[in-house]
Parts: sequence; structure tokens; C-alpha cells
Amino acid sequence: MSTARGARARARTEVTAAIKDEARRQLAKEGAAKLSLRAVARELGMVSSALYRYFPSRDDLLTALIIDAYDSLGQTAEAAHEKVADAGPIRRWAVVCEAVRGWALAHPHEYALIYGSPVPGYAAPDSTVPAASRVALLLIEIVRDAHRGVGVALPRLPAELKPEARRLGQDLAPDLPPEVVMAFAAAWAQLFGLIGFEVFGQFNRVVEDREAFFRHAVAQLGHGVGLVFPQDTGTGGGGSRSGS
Repeated sequence: MSTARGARARARTEVTAAIKDEARRQLAKEGAAKLSLRAVARELGMVSSALYRYFPSRDDLLTALIIDAYDSLGQTAEAAHEKVADAGPIRRWAVVCEAVRGWALAHPHEYALIYGSPVPGYAAPDSTVPAASRVALLLIEIVRDAHRGVGVALPRLPAELKPEARRLGQDLAPDLPPEVVMAFAAAWAQLFGLIGFEVFGQFNRVVEDREAFFRHAVAQLGHGVGLVFPQDTGTGGGGSRSGS
């Protein structure tokens, strides 16, 4: 790469970062629905036509911010997990969930962008899926490791849900028992429900010791998925065991 081309590439990277930083400030102040390319350009001292060379539309900028937020969350969860990778499944599960909560509390506006109300008129493209899947894939891998190793306690499943469990299992994790995959989907929704309640203020004047409450809740979610508590010596709650 020539010196001039390298300088242009660095300049483009710097301007792109500045645009996204200003957009995040607007998210914090106005919310995603009011994000405006013209307002971003004005704050940066750019003409709108120049900004459009970086992001042709508001939706392109939103998509970039969404991918960045998911990747930041994923990196945080993966880094936390790396520190306890040799621990038991329930410990690994809890650490990842706690890392997700910590990121959300530190980045409430970015959390709102990816897990809050949908932005009117915006539909996330498929390009957001890999970043959005990072935390889920990490938690599924923890369950998968338990299934291959110490085993998991199969959650009970009503007969009417078994066809849906089989379909979901084939889509998400065909190597895991369908009952476990169905329980995982429920735990996934409950995890982000817990975090959303805290981030968006629904726990105000309800739950005071939110850290202890969250630790207990995510342990129960992991147990519901079939991860056996360290002190358990039986089936982890009455279900049958499945493992290697």
C-alpha cells in the first residue's frame, strides 16, 4: 500500500469512528428513533453530502452501531468467560451472564439500541446476525460442554411442546436434547428480561440488592437449562440425566 493510500485509509477510519461516536451521543440524548445524519454532520462540522460517503443512509449508520454494540457485548462476555474457562458449567454460565449485565449497566443506551424498543421504520439486516449471536453461542457452548461431560438434567417438557422443541433443537443445537434447547430459549429470554428491567428502571423501589438478586436468578436459569449445581449429586432437580 502506498503512503498516500495508507493515509487516506487512516483518515477514513478516523472519520468513521468520529461519526459513530457522535451518533452514540445522539442516541444517549435523543434515542435511536431520532438519529439524524444531518444532525451528526452538523455537530462534526461536515456537509451532509460528505457524511453520506461514509454512511449512505440513517439505516446504514444504525446497522453499524448495532453491530458495534453486539460485538462489544460479545467481546466482554467472551473475555469474562476466558478467565473461568476451566471452571464448572454453572460457574461459567453465571460469569457470562454477570458480564452481560455489567456491560448493559455501563452502556445503557447501546443496550437499549439492541434490546430495547424497535426503531420505527428500521429492519436489521442479516449482517447483524453474527455479532448478535456471540453471547448466545457462548452460553450454548457451555451447555454443550456440560452435556458432553458431567451431563445435564433434562427439563420436563409438556407433550404439546415436544414438536416445537424438536424443531427449535434442529435449528439451534441439534446435538443437544430438544428439552434442553427449549429450556435454553426460555432462559435466554428471561436473562435479557432481568437485565432490561434493571436497565430501564422497572426494579426501582422493588428490588434493592440487585446484584445478589441477579446472581441468584441466573443460577436458577442455568439450573433450569439442566446445568447441575456443584453440590448436587443426583439428577439436579428430579429430571433424568443426559451426557456422554
